[in-house]
Amino acid sequence: MDQAPTDLADLRIALFSGNYNYVRDGANQALNRLTGYLMRQGAQVRIYSPKVANPAFPSTGKLVGVPSFRLPGRAEYRFPMALTPRVRRDLKEFAPHIVHVSSPDLVGHRAVSWAGARRLPVLASVHTRFETYPRYYNMAFMEPVLLAMLRRFYRRCDALVAPSESFAQVLREQRMNYDIGLWTRGVDHARFNPGRRDLAWRRSLGIADETPVIGFLGRLVMEKGLDVFSDTIDELQRRGVAHRVMVVGEGPAREWFEARLPDAVFTGFQGGDDLARAVAGMDVFFNPSVTEAFGNVTLEAMACGVPVVAAAATGSQSLVDDRVSGRLVTPGAVHGFAEALRRYLEDPELRERHGGAGARRALDYDWDQINKVVADTYLRLVRRRAKQA
Repeated sequence: MDQAPTDLADLRIALFSGNYNYVRDGANQALNRLTGYLMRQGAQVRIYSPKVANPAFPSTGKLVGVPSFRLPGRAEYRFPMALTPRVRRDLKEFAPHIVHVSSPDLVGHRAVSWAGARRLPVLASVHTRFETYPRYYNMAFMEPVLLAMLRRFYRRCDALVAPSESFAQVLREQRMNYDIGLWTRGVDHARFNPGRRDLAWRRSLGIADETPVIGFLGRLVMEKGLDVFSDTIDELQRRGVAHRVMVVGEGPAREWFEARLPDAVFTGFQGGDDLARAVAGMDVFFNPSVTEAFGNVTLEAMACGVPVVAAAATGSQSLVDDRVSGRLVTPGAVHGFAEALRRYLEDPELRERHGGAGARRALDYDWDQINKVVADTYLRLVRRRAKQA
C-alpha cells in the first residue's frame, strides 16, 4: 500500500453496508450523508452493499453490489452473503486506506478479516440495538447469544462510533470495544422547522384545527414498539382524552397497526418537504421504541417544535431533556406514557413551551460538523496503524 495519507483529501475509504439504499431508513440516510461529505472534502469512497433493480433512493458514491438473499419473513431486507472474487478484485484495485463496516453481518465479518490480513484499520459504526430485536419475535432467549456474537465482531475492529452518548455507554458496559466515539446525527433545518406546520393539509386528512394530534413516524415494524404505542392509545381512549393519531411511514406491520388503531390517520410514506409538513403537523410526537441508537425521527420532531414523549432508552435519553423538551418514560410503561401524553394533549401552553425548547436544542445538530468527527477518526486510526508498521 502507498504511504499513509495525512489529509482527508488523500484518503480512500471502503464502506460496507447491509442496506445502503434499497430500503430507506435512518442508518443508511446517515451513511449516504457521510459519503457525500467525504467526497466534498476530496476523499474517495467505495461502497459495498446489496443492490436491487429499484432502490428506495439513488446512492451517493460508487456502489459495488455484493451477493445477497432475501431475509425470510422480512423480504424487504437482504442478507449480504460473501466477498466474491469479483468484489475482492475491486477492493484490491481500489486499495483503501481504511475499512468502515456498518453492519455485523457475514460480509461485515469478511471485510474485517480482509482488512486484518492487510493490516488496515477498521472502524465500525453501530446503528441500532441489534440484541433487542429477538424479544419482538418471541425469541428473547437468543439475546445472550446475539450479544456474544456482536462482542466478537466489534472487538475485532479498531474503534467504534455510536450515534449517542447513552448508546456509547451501553456499548462500553457490554464490553464491545475500548475505543468508542460519537457519531451523532444531524437535521436539515431548512426543511424541518416549525414553519412547516400546515393546518389546511391537516384538514384535508379530516383533522380539525382544535384537535391535538399524537404522531408516529418510522418504519412500521414491531421492533419500533407498535404494541406499546397501541396499548397507550387504548388507555387514552379509556380516559376520554380527546386526540387523533397520525401515523407516518410504511412497513410490513402496517396491516396489523391499522387494525389496532382503526381511528388513526395513516399517511403512508412521506419524503422531503412532505415529511417535514407531516411532522410539523403533529402536536406531540410519541416514540416508545427502545431499539434506536439515536432516533433521527425524534430529532426531526424536535426541529419542528413538537414536544416528544419517548421511552427512557438509548438515543432518546441523549436528545430529550425530561420535563424541558418532552418526557422520558420507563420503557413499556403504558400508564406512564398515557399520563405524559395527556398532559400535552390538554395543555397547549405546555406543548408550545416544550416544543420551543426542543427546536432550540435541535440547532446543535449540524451535519457537516457531525460528519467531520468520523473523518477525523479515520485519519487517527490510519496514522496510528502507520506508526505500528
